[in-house]
Amino acid sequence: MTNLETVQEMYRSFRSGNYDAFRALCTPDLEWIQMPGFPGGATWRGPQAVIEGVFQGNDGRWEGFGFDISEWLEAGASVVVVGTYHGTHRLSGKSFTAATVHLCDVREGRVWRFRQFTDTKAIWDAVGA
Repeated sequence: MTNLETVQEMYRSFRSGNYDAFRALCTPDLEWIQMPGFPGGATWRGPQAVIEGVFQGNDGRWEGFGFDISEWLEAGASVVVVGTYHGTHRLSGKSFTAATVHLCDVREGRVWRFRQFTDTKAIWDAVGA
């Protein structure tokens, strides 16, 4: 698999809830960096921490949370994923959309680092904070 195909498979796996496939596509020392200003933003280490802290955390905070991908860019050992987050906050009932870029780094055929860049103000406006 190319680096692009690996990252595309990783997205398919977590979107479908196939966490076994997600774990297999990531290194055990996966570093998943969400912006500090993002709700639940932190640096998560290891696939299981990402599943619990990020994917399940977003499900708890948002109704219909998603990421619509508009572009994939392969750049050597990195893949840039361009798109838009959207969702409705479960407590405030407010919706948002926010431009977002993900940078995924691949090592030996597996994702070892994920970095998120997004408009956190648009997201916090939906939280109502």
